[in-house]
Amino acid sequence: MKKTTQATRTAEYTSPYEFHGRIPLQQAIPLGLQHVLAMFVGNLTPLMIICGICGITTDEPALYVTLLQNAMLVAGIITLIQLWSIGPIGGQVPVIMGTSSGFLGVMRGVAASSAFTSGIAAYGAIIGAGMIGGLCEAVLGFFIKPLRKFFPPVVTGTVVLSIGLSLISVGVNSFAGGNANRDFGSLENLFVGLVVLTVIVILKHFTKGLTSTSCILFGIIAGYVLCTIMSFILPTTATAVVDGQTVEYTKSWVVDWSRIGQSDWFSIPKIMPVRPVFDINAILSIIIMFLVTAVETIGDISGCIEGGMGREATARELSGGVVCDGCGSFISSLFGTLPTTSFSQNVGLVTMTKVVNRMALTCGAIFLVLAGLSPKLAAVISIMPQSVLGGAAVMMFASIAVSGIKLLTKYGITNRVVTIVSIAMGLGFGLGATSGALAGMPERLQLVFGGSGIVPAAVLAIILNILIPKEQEDLDNEARVNGTAADIQ
Repeated sequence: MKKTTQATRTAEYTSPYEFHGRIPLQQAIPLGLQHVLAMFVGNLTPLMIICGICGITTDEPALYVTLLQNAMLVAGIITLIQLWSIGPIGGQVPVIMGTSSGFLGVMRGVAASSAFTSGIAAYGAIIGAGMIGGLCEAVLGFFIKPLRKFFPPVVTGTVVLSIGLSLISVGVNSFAGGNANRDFGSLENLFVGLVVLTVIVILKHFTKGLTSTSCILFGIIAGYVLCTIMSFILPTTATAVVDGQTVEYTKSWVVDWSRIGQSDWFSIPKIMPVRPVFDINAILSIIIMFLVTAVETIGDISGCIEGGMGREATARELSGGVVCDGCGSFISSLFGTLPTTSFSQNVGLVTMTKVVNRMALTCGAIFLVLAGLSPKLAAVISIMPQSVLGGAAVMMFASIAVSGIKLLTKYGITNRVVTIVSIAMGLGFGLGATSGALAGMPERLQLVFGGSGIVPAAVLAIILNILIPKEQEDLDNEARVNGTAADIQ
């Protein structure tokens, strides 16, 4: 009887490559955990940058710890809503939510503004603008279905490709140890990143089962082990000349295990740790970015569905996803953290591994919640060297760009597609990603269109898609593809 029950239970298990499938917990946990490892540092980095500009890191260290803790907690909660949905909130798509780095340019301008009496007041203005902007994006999400005609594969593919290209430099930066560290580009960092990448490739293509599907997780674990071994063999400190003085520093690949012991096991998160300030200039600047973020989220969801499921995202998935983006950003503002949106890094992980199972991603979301409740658990991941993360990131981020290419080629590469993509990527992405290229524009527009290049590329792709008429070849290609994909309505 016991064997029969076990056989029936096993028969109920499906594949990690099915969103609604059921998989064993021992398989779901590592698959979900690798998502957390892929986004943990990136989820906290924007918050750390803004807090540093506002002086919170030094003037309010207790508040700083609270904000970092809340950022992990909120990311987990909003991810659960995105995966399972609450009414119209959530697209039930394999997307991990996290603190958006897309707002950094605008928020850095708000944080450095002289209009506020203190750094805390400036940070409060960011939080207040995040509340209003989040609600605006949530409202926009309900109109995605009639607006969807403006986001065909040539547009979403351009956005996804832009996201991937903008993140590649981030991955390489981490691969070399992080340019904020004094040993950036050292042989040790490059060696660690290369070993992690090699382990991932070997496990992905030369093994089967759990080691293949969880290759990112095992690659990162291998990185931890390697860095620990290196600390016993190689010097862990070096010297650098700063302002004419010789300063000793610890190399960035060294794993500081002591930080785990110094952290508490449990800490209750605080709601409204920072009083919101509603400043009209901050609100207007950040609302524009929320509109752009909606386009990026459409691109992320499209990339996830195309790369992980091999089909185009439905209107319901896009609408629920964007609504969740807006509501999630409003909730994150209540907890004093920056806007929480779809996390592009994890889109790369989905497209690379093809693991879209909701149970696995739910395990990752639960771990994020636990990390937000337990500083000690969060510390295990926070000590990850940048070069270890970079070894996994370069492959994941590049796979996002590949997903964008797949979207662009969905209906074939016609003359119309070539024109739209060429101008959007060449002029839009090129100008936006080139520092100083938009220096002649008003400062507010520089904040929105400068930086990653995603925004101007998206805007140009949308405009050109409207203005350039479809040729007969485009119509024939769409009819042929849609005829074999009648289930996507």
